[in-house]
Amino acid sequence: MVGSAIYRKLIAEGYTHILTADYPGLDLRRQVEVEEFFEINKPEIVIVAAAKVGGILANNTYRAEFIYDNLMIEANIIHASYLNNVDKLIFLGSSCIYPRLAPQPMKEEYLLSGYLEYTNEPYAIAKIAGIKLCENYYKQYGCNFYSVMPTNLYGPNDNFDLETSHVLPALIRKFHDAKERNLELRIKETELSSKETELSSEKKELRIKNSEEEKYSNILSNKNQTHPTVTIWGTGKPRREFLYVDDLADAIYFLMNKIDAKDIYEQGITHLNIGTGEDLTIAELAELIKNIVGFEGEIVYDTSKPDGTPRKLLDVTRIHNLGWKHRTSLEEGIRRTYEWFAERHAEIRGRIKN
Repeated sequence: MVGSAIYRKLIAEGYTHILTADYPGLDLRRQVEVEEFFEINKPEIVIVAAAKVGGILANNTYRAEFIYDNLMIEANIIHASYLNNVDKLIFLGSSCIYPRLAPQPMKEEYLLSGYLEYTNEPYAIAKIAGIKLCENYYKQYGCNFYSVMPTNLYGPNDNFDLETSHVLPALIRKFHDAKERNLELRIKETELSSKETELSSEKKELRIKNSEEEKYSNILSNKNQTHPTVTIWGTGKPRREFLYVDDLADAIYFLMNKIDAKDIYEQGITHLNIGTGEDLTIAELAELIKNIVGFEGEIVYDTSKPDGTPRKLLDVTRIHNLGWKHRTSLEEGIRRTYEWFAERHAEIRGRIKN
């Protein structure tokens, strides 16, 4: 999702020599493969968008994979960039690097000031390591490497697998699937009502075979089954901030041309936040997506499941002061994302678990 958005932005700005590294063509966890790629291609600017990512379920289930894969990816790329004299490297982290109970909104200075959220601790630790790699390659070798911390991202090419996705795309998928089931039920009810009328008329004139009558009796007994609901983990009370992925790409392009490592480290910080500076509850997000998708059923909250961090809102004062601000409202971004998803739903359902 992020890589494709950055690629679109660079193409739109007239760049023609863009290198991409797609798995499994290049396994970024393998040092030899990464160093060979850099030695052959000699990139001037590197944007590290590659990562193993997921929502609360994936983070808490695949804990070893999340820390190992992300550590290896970032260490290999950053070190190979140093060895091959890359002019500038921008490393993308995540807002989960901040302490679970950090003051809100979260300033860049709050890094390592408290305990992390347990459910995504392995991923957060890996991302913190990437930040520190960039910082210390700058301090020891003078490398123009620095980090940016985007808030929760969404948009075209997002992951809609309910087992591994983040909350926003998961809700889009859940509401869309529930809407489809609702439509199927309504069609079935219309057909059954028509069949019921037809059978009633036929019974007056014809003898219906016992087997046929039993068949339709069973179908009609299910006529009034409950319409689908959408179940959401937790209480719905946690607050989250969301940034449309094309806005992130715009921010990366802005920083790539305006900011160097010294501009960040000389302020006594290690990275820059990228976000909207606005948040809402998961319950409010669910209602917004429900309305955009057009689902008419009920929302159920499974309070036996964890909420995660109570609130994650980034302080974006610094990047605003530099001259960048997001352009896409949450409602408009969700509409675009849902349109993209709906157009490709048949293909997506063939690739992910139902």
